[in-house]
Amino acid sequence: MEDLFIAGLKEYGYLILFFWSIVEGEMGLVMAGIMIHIGNMQYFMSIFIAGLGGFTGDQIYFYIGRFNKKRIQSKLYKQRRQFAMAYMLLKKYGWLIIFLQRYLYGLRTIIPMSIGITQYSAKKLALINLISAWIWATIVITPAYFYGAEILNLLAYAKQHWYFALPIVGGFLYGVHAYFKKLERHFLNKRKNRLS
Repeated sequence: MEDLFIAGLKEYGYLILFFWSIVEGEMGLVMAGIMIHIGNMQYFMSIFIAGLGGFTGDQIYFYIGRFNKKRIQSKLYKQRRQFAMAYMLLKKYGWLIIFLQRYLYGLRTIIPMSIGITQYSAKKLALINLISAWIWATIVITPAYFYGAEILNLLAYAKQHWYFALPIVGGFLYGVHAYFKKLERHFLNKRKNRLS
């Protein structure tokens, strides 16, 4: 199964990278960095393709917000706090939040949708989003390319000693989630205090 996956990456690496970057991102970019390290993909082409994928994903979410405002507000009612936070961040930081949104856990899809709901310029968003996506791809792929051997050794160790790896990865993910929940509460409390 593992050999089949690696063979698929070798043959369809750029196509997989493009679609992976639309849907998720970082893990696909790290895999691309490793594939560059072992000589199966090219550095600049991978950054170009991954950036286009990240850009495409955000543009899709933006246009979902732009053309489905009422439906989003009714269907995504549970995410209303994230939408409120995204709107506050956009209002406070403007174009900078568009540039940084792909690094904000839990808001990555919400921010482009919430921008789509506003009257923000689609052309301006597309330009900032494209530049941001290529920088993001460079930031994630480059360390994976340079430290490919170390990452592969770590993955081999984690595979052999999964009982150590699972709690560490779980703890890390929980820590990231808890941090961004705390950040969300901080912004929402600031807004509440300003309104009261």
